[in-house]
Order: sequence, then C-alpha cells, then structure tokens
Amino acid sequence: MKEHEILYKIGSIADKAEVRVWAVGGFVRDKLLNISGKDIDFVVEGDGPEFARKVAEEMGCSNVVIFEKFHTAMLNVHKFQLEFVGARSESYEKNSRKPHVVSGDLNTDLERRDFTINALAYGLNEDNFGKIVDPFYGKKDLQDKIVRTPLDPEITFKDDPLRILRAIRFATRFEFQIEKRTFNALKKMGHRLEIISQERITTELFHILKADNPSIGFYLMDDADILKYVFPEFLEMKGVEQREGYHHKDAFEHTLKVVDNVASVSDKIELRFAALVHDIAKPKTKEFVPGTGWTFHGHDEIGARMLQHICKRMRIPNAILNYAQKLVRLHLRPIHLSDENVTDSAIRRLLVQAGEDLDDLLILCRADITSGNPDRVRQHLENFDLVTQRLHEVEEKDKMRAFQSPVRGDEIMEVCRIEPGPMVGTLKKMIEEAILDGEIANDHDAALDYLLSIKEDALKNQN
Repeated sequence: MKEHEILYKIGSIADKAEVRVWAVGGFVRDKLLNISGKDIDFVVEGDGPEFARKVAEEMGCSNVVIFEKFHTAMLNVHKFQLEFVGARSESYEKNSRKPHVVSGDLNTDLERRDFTINALAYGLNEDNFGKIVDPFYGKKDLQDKIVRTPLDPEITFKDDPLRILRAIRFATRFEFQIEKRTFNALKKMGHRLEIISQERITTELFHILKADNPSIGFYLMDDADILKYVFPEFLEMKGVEQREGYHHKDAFEHTLKVVDNVASVSDKIELRFAALVHDIAKPKTKEFVPGTGWTFHGHDEIGARMLQHICKRMRIPNAILNYAQKLVRLHLRPIHLSDENVTDSAIRRLLVQAGEDLDDLLILCRADITSGNPDRVRQHLENFDLVTQRLHEVEEKDKMRAFQSPVRGDEIMEVCRIEPGPMVGTLKKMIEEAILDGEIANDHDAALDYLLSIKEDALKNQN
C-alpha cells in the first residue's frame, strides 16, 4: 500500500466515524520538501486511541499499541508507522518537561508544536482532503529556510528545553537559518538543558551527526554557548596557542572538517562519531617542545581511554564505544606506513588490528588530511593512496583481514599432547607472530610444520 492510499483510507474511515483527522508535523513538512518517509503522525479531533482502533480494524491490523497515559496509539501498516493522538494543548511546570495535557482543537494542537515548519496540518476528510492548515506561516518559513517558533520562543524553550537542540538539529539537517529572536531565546534558555535526560541529549547529538554537514550544528551549539551541556570535552578543543613562532591547528575546527569529510562519503553513524572523537585527547596531551613546536604524543591511546568515561556518561552503546576506541587507537597508523622502508610485517599487523573495520579506518584517515594549503593536501593524499594500495596488495597476497592462527587450539593440544591451559595460547601466539613477521605463509600446512618445529623447545622452556 502506498502513502496516498493510506491517507485516502484513513480519511474515509474518519468520514465514516464522523471525526476530523489530519496528518501533521514532520510528515507534512517533508511532503512539502519532497522528502519521502515512513512515519506519519495524525491528530484526531476526538479520541485518538479509539480512532486508531477503528483504523486497525478496518485495515486488518492486529499490532495497534495504545499508550493510555499519553492518549496516543501506534500501528504499523505496510512498512508505515502511524501514530494517532487526540488534539490537545499542553502546560508545563518549571523543573519538568512532562506536559499537563488537556483536550483541544486543531489550532491549539498546532500552536503547542515546536516550530512553524512543524505546525502544519494536511486534511484527510473528503471535504478538505489535501488542504494545508498553516496558522503560523510554516510554508513561508520552509521557502525562506527559517527555523522559528510559533509562539514566544522563550516560553517555548523554557517549557521544553529539548526544543533547543531540536532547533539546531533542523537547522543542520535542512541547512536553514535559525530566526534571530528564536536563536537569542535558545541561547538565553540554554541552561534549561540541565533538566533534560542524557539519553535525549545524546539522541539529538546523533541526529545532528546524521546531517550532510554536521559541522553546522556544532558551530550553532558553540555560538549558543550550549556545547558545555552537550559535549564538554569537545568544547575543550577550541583555540590555538602560539609560542616562539610555532602554532598548532585549532582541533575544534579541524575535527569538524574531518566529520564533514567523513559525512560526504559515508552515512555510517558510528564512523561519524569516531571522526568526532578521534582527536579528543589533544587538549590533554598538548606540549610545547622548544625547537620542535607543539606535540600531542599519545593522544590516540589516551583518547581511546577517555571514551570509556565519555560514552558511559553520554549513554552511548558499548558497540559504538568499542568501534570508536578501535579507530581512535589506530587513526595515526596508516599514514605512518607511507615510509618506503616500512616492512610487510608492519602492514600485516595493521591489517590484523583493523580487521573488518579497515575500510572505515582508511575513510577516517583520508578525511583527517586537512590543510589550508591545497598543494600540501594533494601531496598527503597521493602518499595516502600509495599506503592504501600497499595495504590492499598485502591483504590480497596474505589474506590477513580475518586473521587468526590456521592451527586451532584443539589441534595444538592433540599435536603437542598437552591439556587445555596457557601453553595452548602461547603456541598459538607464536604461530601468529611467525605469520605476521613473514617467516611462514598464512595457511594451515605451513603453520602446522612451524608448530612441529618449535613445540619441543617451547614445551621445554615452559618446564
């Protein structure tokens, strides 16, 4: 079933039930922007959950979920997620973003919404099908590329501070401007983000990272002085020091260039996050060495360790933490391989350490090549092309990507007549090191022959 068929069907169900129903919010906004989606929100001038039950019955759905506390209902129809809510108005207490909800009409429902571009309704009843209700000139703001609140922005952000980050998210996603009065209000109300749960803040942060140019959102957060509530460690990366004629890159600006570079070639949110944090330890490792300049020794390893605390605080899943730590630890390694004298052994070790994330690591490293000097960038990219070529040549020759000892633990115990224990791991490691050093081929027969040649000395040394 296609989108327009669902809308017509729901409209006919509404006419039969003698209720007014409207598609609202982001669906209408995206429709006007010619963006397709699978989520549709509906406002019912009446009982939202009750109407959702009628829709489920008429459309043969058994998956309707009712949220009685919030007077909403959800169901899935042909890959579309539909949400129904009764028209309502809201009021808030000072230290909570949980609204007190009372029934209302379409106009009161639209005026409670965050931004004019989301305060739009699309008629579904037979007498108004396709009619756009736009009390706050959201269509004009879409045309003018403006993010603006329907009502007083200070009250809007005071009532629900999460809308501060949502304003920045929409400005970033659509590359719109935040209207001046609205921006001043979100800047003034920024401290209200302290009452927002970390999970919701992180969700908005990741929405910003999904944009075509995520840097827009970070510069907006910086201008609004709210990064300290969202990602304080990242804020510490701002600034350039100069001493004895030496200065270093502004890690804040450099990192945002890297994130945009990654975003231009990959939609993978984990990789974009890794780009965001790849230099996170530079402020902690910055040191001036007379005659040499600024150094950041160990920022790769220290940055990876910092992520343990950062991701725990930000409620970021362990899978993303582990992935980001891996890329942060390795992000300096590939460029060091551009030396003509580097051995195949060094190449193999990077291939093994990067494993299935090698291609992502190479994307990050290429994105990390930034400079105001185009000739320097071109030279570094040419060198990196040679590194990439050599990595792929060694990978093709030695099949190292999913590397592990071709002789497994059970076979080692059988051949050496030993019980399970540390010695099995030791022998396995010796085989792997021999392969990485190029002493033997990465295949079973060569590894078994090597095991047979070393086992007596290894077992004797153990005893």
